[in-house]
Amino acid sequence: MATANKNLSDYDKSTIPNAKDFRFGIVVSEWNDTITEGLFQGAYSTLIENSVSPESIIIWHVPGSFELIYGSKKMQEQMVDAVIAIGSVIQGETKHFDFVCEGVAQGIKDLNVLHDTPVIFCVLTDNTMQQAIDRSGGKHGNKGTEAAIAAIKMADLRKNA
Repeated sequence: MATANKNLSDYDKSTIPNAKDFRFGIVVSEWNDTITEGLFQGAYSTLIENSVSPESIIIWHVPGSFELIYGSKKMQEQMVDAVIAIGSVIQGETKHFDFVCEGVAQGIKDLNVLHDTPVIFCVLTDNTMQQAIDRSGGKHGNKGTEAAIAAIKMADLRKNA
């Protein structure tokens, strides 16, 4: 469980593989865009900080988190080394939250099983807007940063395994 005083996005740059020759795709949901924009900024800036050139990052937007599956599938066709799927689903009064979260998680999992290009799950599934804020650049760091580090590591694994 996260603690209020620990930034979970801190990482040791010396432990991250060299990413300068990798290409990345980022697929961003437009739904809850204040949250997804924060996650995107965390992912994008982390890739840049780790020697990925802006020209090696393809960015697409999709309407909602459920559409991340198709967007990520199409992004896998773009000759990228890894895809980061960014979304935010916040609990409401109906079961819609459960269906979207389950569908997106299973869909991203399926893409990873069926295809050779890794897709990183950067979809916040929070109970409140405040929880989402805290994880998209707030007191718990930025899950976009963590997703970018995971993407670099998985791209390296794909290349060297």
